[in-house]
Amino acid sequence: MVAISPRKAASVHSPVLTDEVVERLAVERGGRYIDCTLGAGGHARLILEAGAPGAMLLGIDADPHAVALARDNLKSFDGDVHLVNANFRDLEKTARERTFVPVHGVLFDLGISSMQLAEHGRGFSFQSEAALDMRFSPEQELTAADIINGYDESEIANLIWEYGEERFSRRIAKAIVRARPLQTTTALAAVIAKAVPGRGKINPATRTFQALRIAVNDELRTLESALEQARRILGPGGRLVVISFHSLEDRIVKQFLQRESRDCICPPETPLCICEHQATLRIITRRPITPTREEQSTNPRSRSAKLRAAERIGEDD
Repeated sequence: MVAISPRKAASVHSPVLTDEVVERLAVERGGRYIDCTLGAGGHARLILEAGAPGAMLLGIDADPHAVALARDNLKSFDGDVHLVNANFRDLEKTARERTFVPVHGVLFDLGISSMQLAEHGRGFSFQSEAALDMRFSPEQELTAADIINGYDESEIANLIWEYGEERFSRRIAKAIVRARPLQTTTALAAVIAKAVPGRGKINPATRTFQALRIAVNDELRTLESALEQARRILGPGGRLVVISFHSLEDRIVKQFLQRESRDCICPPETPLCICEHQATLRIITRRPITPTREEQSTNPRSRSAKLRAAERIGEDD
């Protein structure tokens, strides 16, 4: 596969649910917003345009290439935009260091972008040969190759089952251990293809590659932490909007919003409330918002997207 330049990669990536994001964030003039998954800056641009004049945006991304692209794409908003190469696991620290608290809205667009899939050498795609990397940031230590070649069979099987929801996880893990060392995406994909019987609607390597990416970047635990941090830095009436792309992410978001929208989170069998928990969020999407058929046809990446949103209630922390 021919490598795609950063500028061209940015042009082929389309942000999803754009109108829905701006509407659920309730973007207002002069508002302060944080895009925790900046990418090439697509959502950020729409937020800044909707909040003009005076809207301010803090953009965060673990991928330094994405930050560079966004800086170029958002240069017309210079002065209204602060871009940071950081992981959103450090969301609150990043915002407070820049005196960007409280805010009117926080956005998460989870998962991997088409820009990252297209970038040669990152190892996210099984459709072209690259090293088994899959790190969002080059500063991270763990790579997919470390997992594939260093974990024992049961660890690999459990990881593929838990993060990829792959029913052939044990068969795949056994085949991987027999074939290793494995160093490239195409070599791993070939091993998986031989281990999985038949052919379904999706490539047999899809779920395993998803599982590896989630594990390498510790995505689920990072999301749980970041959602709590987002809640803390929202001002009263501030909005939290999250777009997820698979069931594991969506489950975490749903459960977080349900928990933080209730006054009591004691187990059902507890006769009296002892948790002293107070609701701080009001859910504004009782069911997840999904893309229209038109958007799905023009932007295939959007097909699995689910948007959930909530509003901050109560006093500032």
